Amino acid sequence: MSKEFSEQTALILNANGIKTYLFENLRPVPELSFAVRELGCTAGVMITASHNPPKYNGYKVYWDDGAQIIAPRDADIIAQVKAVKNYSEIKMITKAEAEKAGLFHIISTEMDDKYLEKLKSLVLNPDIVKEQGKTLKVVYTPLHGTGNTIAEKLLKEIGIQNLYVVPEQKEPDGNFPTVDYPNPEDPKAFKLALELAKKVDADIVLATDPDADRLGVFAKDSKTGEYMDYTGNMSALLIAEYRISQMYKKGILPSNGMFITTIVSSNLAFAIAKQYNLDIYEVLTGFKNIGAVMRKAEDTGKNQYVFGFEESYGCLIGDYARDKDGIAAVMALCEAACYAKSQGKTLWDAMIDIYEKYGYYKEGLVAIVREGVQGAKEIQDMMTRTRQKEITEIGGLTVLKFKDVYIDYVKDMKTGEVSKTGLPKSNVLYYELENNSWCCVRPSGTEPKIKIYMGVKGTTEQDANEKLASLKQAMEKVVTE
Repeated sequence: MSKEFSEQTALILNANGIKTYLFENLRPVPELSFAVRELGCTAGVMITASHNPPKYNGYKVYWDDGAQIIAPRDADIIAQVKAVKNYSEIKMITKAEAEKAGLFHIISTEMDDKYLEKLKSLVLNPDIVKEQGKTLKVVYTPLHGTGNTIAEKLLKEIGIQNLYVVPEQKEPDGNFPTVDYPNPEDPKAFKLALELAKKVDADIVLATDPDADRLGVFAKDSKTGEYMDYTGNMSALLIAEYRISQMYKKGILPSNGMFITTIVSSNLAFAIAKQYNLDIYEVLTGFKNIGAVMRKAEDTGKNQYVFGFEESYGCLIGDYARDKDGIAAVMALCEAACYAKSQGKTLWDAMIDIYEKYGYYKEGLVAIVREGVQGAKEIQDMMTRTRQKEITEIGGLTVLKFKDVYIDYVKDMKTGEVSKTGLPKSNVLYYELENNSWCCVRPSGTEPKIKIYMGVKGTTEQDANEKLASLKQAMEKVVTE
């Protein structure tokens, strides 16, 4: 019922004298972020359940920079919502009255065209894409969501000639009939796409989540013939290394460029930023926090945005929007695959090249589910117990620094020196370990679970996998015992 909810939202705003622009039909989340900036709007609203089950829907609010709202604006809006004691207080207007007053406007495909042109302008090697796009084979699925309103047209226009969109998942359908969980983080969501990939011998397999702000990737390893799964860290950092290295070669990488990552994302980001002399900023999870750093940089002029990402399969390749963009990521992955092909390599070879250059960075996530009221208390108790422990080593790795973001506290475990995190208050514990390893614990903001993130750096893939398995086991004990 997104269409009905979105029209109702527009009309309630109209009843309060606020002009609105409503997309004629389903569109990707990043296009809303782009449109808010393009139209000079004060705010934007996206009605979306994203990748959640069909019975849910959601309401995302954006501000004038195109980023999702942050404190204190979020709290101010909710306070106004809670102040409504009777639904009869809500002002209403009909669509006809709103149109007559010049308050209700429909956006058709002209915004799609502007968004498409902006994305196409970000291709760094258009000639290589056109040449290699003749033979590169790409399978894409929007998982019954909004992605294909833009993706197929975009890829064909940049020169990808062998594009296969999974037919059963091509059209939008909020019941998600072919998948239990339409989330590109879940390999099971790729079942139909991988079947099609094997049939057509595809080089890469791409899936966007239903509101098209996140991207999942499989790429064929020509040595084994297997399709290899990329984590969100891997796909984003492959895009980052490709784009930043190409900008550097072409002399268009800003001297004051910045790279934005999150507290639970891969440390490989720091290695790439150092390699290309970029300032790196680390924020809390949630792309709205990346958007906040972008806004500050825009206001101060200190830095120029180059790239930002979070481990949960979202990245943004340019400053035309302020939210993660799965459509742009699809385009960037296809460009990177074309460039690799021009070098006689696959996209999987390109990933291995990055590991060989910087080290084998691997990350993992453990989610401990505790449902209901009792579960919520158990999660809180686990956080409290962990917070109170004096932990000096985890899985044989020495703790170098401990951060408690909730109380803005950092302790250098070697010197005993105490400082501040500089991050907004959040229920997050972070352990910086030796050998480029780390762990982080936080309760989920949307689900009944506590999340444990960790990362390691190995000399080989096997070494990294062994280190990660050991650290996972040790960190689970720290949190649950």
